[in-house]
Amino acid sequence: MNTAMSKCGLAHGSSVFPGTDQLKARRVAIQQTTRNSQKVQGVAADAMSGKTLSNRTPENDLMLRVARHELTEKTPVWLFRQAGRHLPEYMDYKKKTGKNFLQLLESPTDVAEVTMQPLRRYNLDAAILFSDILVVPQALDIHVEMPGGKGIQVTNPLLTPADLSRLPESIDVDKSLAHVLEAVERINDSIQLEGHQVPMHGFSAAPWTLMYYMVGGASKTNAGAGMRWLREHPEASRDLLNKLTDIVIEYCSAQVKAGAHMIQVFEAMGEHIEEKEFTEFAMPCIDKIGKELRARHPDIPLLCFSRDAMYGLGPCQDTGYDVLTLDCFADPVASRDMLKQRAADKGMRPAVLQGNFDPVHLLYDDLGGSSPDKIREVTREMLVQLGPQNFIANLGSGLMGKEDPAKVACFVDAVHDISEELISSA
Repeated sequence: MNTAMSKCGLAHGSSVFPGTDQLKARRVAIQQTTRNSQKVQGVAADAMSGKTLSNRTPENDLMLRVARHELTEKTPVWLFRQAGRHLPEYMDYKKKTGKNFLQLLESPTDVAEVTMQPLRRYNLDAAILFSDILVVPQALDIHVEMPGGKGIQVTNPLLTPADLSRLPESIDVDKSLAHVLEAVERINDSIQLEGHQVPMHGFSAAPWTLMYYMVGGASKTNAGAGMRWLREHPEASRDLLNKLTDIVIEYCSAQVKAGAHMIQVFEAMGEHIEEKEFTEFAMPCIDKIGKELRARHPDIPLLCFSRDAMYGLGPCQDTGYDVLTLDCFADPVASRDMLKQRAADKGMRPAVLQGNFDPVHLLYDDLGGSSPDKIREVTREMLVQLGPQNFIANLGSGLMGKEDPAKVACFVDAVHDISEELISSA
């Protein structure tokens, strides 16, 4: 149960955000919940060894029911990068701890705290593990830095196939990524003890995205590095992708064993691979991950997001991923219709769709964000186009840190309010 910010403070038809007194009251509530969470994490720390996992059957199971194609009373909603730098409490926490982003990820206590922050502020239907897509390369002795304003940087990239010899033959994820798995347990402890009762998402980057960074690609420079490897060193690329695929399977499976209720495979760097190479190199990895996780954990919903590579929707559905995410550039109606027809042709059930609200609407006013009325209007359009059932509301790309929390709350609450209205009137 969200005790801090259950509503965006807007009456239907109103264009006014919460007043100063309301915002002050909410900040006090958040601060009190944060103090309570420190006690929660202490309990969790004392109970980590040999205990029964917490939050196994969350009371708010909207996300899980939708992933199983069950009808629900309203559309669930969560957000890519819902935890992190758009939240004042996150920035306060970083200042208090004196840690940067990567340093926070090393501490299960810090990861649990930051994961919980958006649950206290927004009426969300799931937690998402606060982590980074490059924890797997880090476990392979790839050095990752994030200097402010310069994006992700790998300081010892794999420049030639000979550099593959620097990588260990394999890793034990239970040891190399133990801090992440401990964080999963602590998050569920906190969810249960704070009374939020929502499921928790685990995730991993897909192998192509991991390889892209490992061979020198970056979010802002050297974008062609990955494709050069695929074209100039195809066999070495396959060897690296196969190694990463096996690690991702073990990593995701370990998250499930630690308590994750759902797993998302995130192909973040679809922008930097051509469709031919995606089909030849990236998709076989995504396919193997989905099939192996399904065999190991048949009841765990699997999500896939091939961002900026929406031609991957059909193949991912063929693999059997339960939920597929639309990015900001996808045509929602055309995508839905294509997947329905493809599923009918193959005698299978179409995947649930997730997405694809454009986060530009959530920016602060001076950065071009939208009004509350416009946010509700676009939210309604999304829900009408895709339908409030068999759909998970989310963004088409992640929050970047310049979004107004009041507008984020408005979107979250609009999803619930409008979807409930549409479902009840159907």
